[in-house]
Amino acid sequence: MHSPILPPLVALVLWSFVMWAWLYATRIPAIVNNKIVLDPHRPKEEFHALLPARVRWKADNYNHLMEQPTLFYAVVLTLALTGDGAGFNAGLAWLYVGLRIVHSLVQATVNIIMLRFAIFMAASLVLLVMALRAAVAVL
Repeated sequence: MHSPILPPLVALVLWSFVMWAWLYATRIPAIVNNKIVLDPHRPKEEFHALLPARVRWKADNYNHLMEQPTLFYAVVLTLALTGDGAGFNAGLAWLYVGLRIVHSLVQATVNIIMLRFAIFMAASLVLLVMALRAAVAVL
């Protein structure tokens, strides 16, 4: 089955892998340059405290991409399966993906928290509209 709402889902999955690569491209050199000893017996907070903030931001964003977007994937699949994945719903999906990519770029580069929060809230509202539309489609 092909639905116009599936490409944004794939795009966000692929973006998550971009962030995954970026986090390791910055984390591994930071570990080497700062001579950080990886010790599985130390709490992860200790390890994170040894990394420069600009390095941690990428990992924090990758983790964020494993949180709320899981709801996006469920909503997108629901809309695709109900045959409501075209038009306005596909546009909302692309808008959500675009906002999440902008959120990633802000967090990974300048990390201005209020700007990041505003982008997150906008994306959350888009996702809420999508979830309500999915609820109407299945009820």
